[in-house]
Amino acid sequence: MELIDIGVNLAHRRFAEDRDAVIARAVAAGVGTMVVTGTSTRASREARALAASRPGVLWSTAGIHPHEARDATPAALAELRGLARDPAVCAIGECGLDFDRMFSSAKDQERAFEDQLALAAELALPVFLHERAAHDRFLAIVREHRARLTAAVVHCFTGTGGELDAYLALDLHIGITGWICDERRGVALRALVPRIPRDRLMIETDAPFLLPRDLATRPAGGRNEPALLRQVLSGVARAAGRPEEVVAAETTATAREFFRLESPRR
Repeated sequence: MELIDIGVNLAHRRFAEDRDAVIARAVAAGVGTMVVTGTSTRASREARALAASRPGVLWSTAGIHPHEARDATPAALAELRGLARDPAVCAIGECGLDFDRMFSSAKDQERAFEDQLALAAELALPVFLHERAAHDRFLAIVREHRARLTAAVVHCFTGTGGELDAYLALDLHIGITGWICDERRGVALRALVPRIPRDRLMIETDAPFLLPRDLATRPAGGRNEPALLRQVLSGVARAAGRPEEVVAAETTATAREFFRLESPRR
């Protein structure tokens, strides 16, 4: 069974001591392809270097997370443009809006978001999107840019049915994480999974975050890792009412097409 983790923060400091072992465990678990998330210029550089070091296994994105939007200067955007021209980089992002913690102002977030959507359109790359507590403004900005974007995925979707419908109406893809394995917060999400078209659904760990809560044994330290994508797959398959093997094949095919993982860019 082949799986693709479309969002894993392998450049995060929590993987610094055993990153090679983490990657090996993922591959052994059937997660043979991972997209390493870029969340700042520094993290995007590190993600690109990781991806370039393991062609065919790791890919990366180049982006500035809304928490870091205050740092999305013209020079930073120029650096993202250069990184995104590397064959190892398969998408722009993680970018979007997060009006929950407000580590950057709404003005800075919106400016950085629009700049990165414009960059994705310029380079004809898909976009890896983040939205939290900002649905209406996020949707308005995406709608304004959508016609110029090749494709976009709402990463770690945890929203309402109305929000899902709005994203699907814009032909956006949907990424599901271990949130679906949460017996408390995942109930509403599990009810929505059957509404996601099979060719618009992808799965991710967002490791080291969002450790699935339904694991039989919780790892020491509570760190999530890409090998645990199998747990996310199980949760999605149960919610969708389809066999795990079917959902694995569907999400893998969708991810390969979305990120163009077998294109000449490599």
